[in-house]
Amino acid sequence: MLQLEPNVLLRGGPAEVPDQKRTCYVGDVEQPVKVSLGNAYEHFVPTRETVEHEGVMLTVFEWSRRTYVAE
Repeated sequence: MLQLEPNVLLRGGPAEVPDQKRTCYVGDVEQPVKVSLGNAYEHFVPTRETVEHEGVMLTVFEWSRRTYVAE
């Protein structure tokens, strides 16, 4: 499986979001993203902010809400 370089930094939300999920690749940095965490999804929305992380510029996404997986 091809690993793509991170282009996004996920900021905010619950402390349970692991650090390794906080930098990730997103296909469209202008669209919200959701991250699966246990029985819930953490939703993040793009901002106009960028930060440098390990020599790479990342778009900052801010946490917006949590939804739960339907049973």
